[in-house]
Amino acid sequence: MAQYNPASLKAEEFINDEEIRETLAYAEAHKRDLPLINEILEKARPVKQGNGCTCKGLTHREASVLLACDLPEVTERIYQIAEEIKLAFYGNRIVIFAPLYLSNYCVNGCLYCPYHLKNKHIPRKKLTQEEVKAEVIALQDMGHKRLAIEAGEDPVNNPIEYILDCIKTIYSVHHKNGDIRRVNVNIAATTVENYRKLKEAGIGTYILFQETYHKESYLKLHPTGPKHDYDYHTEAMDRAMEGGIDDVGLGVLFGLELYKYEFAGLIMHAEHLEAVHGVGPHTISVPRVKKADDIDPTAFDNGIDDETFAKITACIRLAVPYTGMIISTRETEAVRSKLLRLGVSQVSGGSRTSVGGYTQEERPHDTEQFDVSDQRSLDEVVRWLMENGHIPSFCTACYREGRTGDRFMSLCKNGQILNCCHPNALMTLTEYLVDYASPETKEVGFKMIEEELKRIPKDKVRAIAADNIEAIKNSNRRDFRF
Repeated sequence: MAQYNPASLKAEEFINDEEIRETLAYAEAHKRDLPLINEILEKARPVKQGNGCTCKGLTHREASVLLACDLPEVTERIYQIAEEIKLAFYGNRIVIFAPLYLSNYCVNGCLYCPYHLKNKHIPRKKLTQEEVKAEVIALQDMGHKRLAIEAGEDPVNNPIEYILDCIKTIYSVHHKNGDIRRVNVNIAATTVENYRKLKEAGIGTYILFQETYHKESYLKLHPTGPKHDYDYHTEAMDRAMEGGIDDVGLGVLFGLELYKYEFAGLIMHAEHLEAVHGVGPHTISVPRVKKADDIDPTAFDNGIDDETFAKITACIRLAVPYTGMIISTRETEAVRSKLLRLGVSQVSGGSRTSVGGYTQEERPHDTEQFDVSDQRSLDEVVRWLMENGHIPSFCTACYREGRTGDRFMSLCKNGQILNCCHPNALMTLTEYLVDYASPETKEVGFKMIEEELKRIPKDKVRAIAADNIEAIKNSNRRDFRF
């Protein structure tokens, strides 16, 4: 039997079933052990250090104890600390992005996804480069600067060359004042050589959802196709980092397997990346199974309610304090609103999950990967964020200045958010307001920027940011960054 070893490169050793089961038993046995729980909560708190803060994070076992605890007063403390950590390292900024679906051709048999090979009535579509360009212009006209590209796994229809061509096209489109400045990639597990090619193409984060860490369930849920290979899929992030990609993003599809098992596996994967590569996941996404073309989420009997979902999110924030956390338009406005407070730092806005959906006036449903619960426009999402005290950020500066991987983590830990990310957020928000926002959103936004400028600690940085904001308002000059 495989032994647990977070520094191993073998999936069965760093995501070790026996270790997870022992962790869950330990968590259940100690879920009301208040002295231990208090000790874990104190360990999780951010600690002031110089101009910044540090956080120790939690082990998968410690975090699992908090998740298992059913005492309401402990849950409230978890939520409070999650909010403290979020504000300490990310401030009140929320990064905005949109998914761009390139192709729904897929050779896999995933039971939870409508793109599975056996679905013969869903229209199959793959964007040409001209269509990619049209989609990008539509996204730029909404105000987006950051995309996450998505494609099914199909070596004939969606080879790596097609993905690279699409990335090149996306970066080449300059429409009015619009630019896509960062392309994150969510495609199937691939080779070190292909990850190198993605790195050379200038991608941001490579994102790959594990779906489930429970190997037996994984094999049943992926009965056919290359994705059936659990080990190859689970070890993908190590190949990506070997290929030079600094920033990788993890995630499971909550609802496929028992959530406590998935949670422990997710934190163990983060620990593994830290142990082997010296830096944890750049992002962690928290999607839940949703209705889609021929997919009924009630067919999966491990669904989680909104309260459990919120607690999972908060516990991830305590365990992996420096990671970016992503929530998509799968979730309703109400759910997204609560999770923003508990640790989420990135949201999608105005999303369409169909191939070619952005160029169509009416939201198409025939090629959607999942139902979109939050169907508001980007402008509505931006205004909603600001009305709730969040700064919508279209910033991509860290990636383009080489502040990725451990360099980003260093910036985060050293408390430079207010002197770097904060002014960058305000400048990119100004771009959005000037170029794309409705009058109502402009009014809210410019008031927020005026107040938020005052929070920049360094006089010189504040003065430069204020000058740049005036230049954006009064000219076509764009893309200022610290």
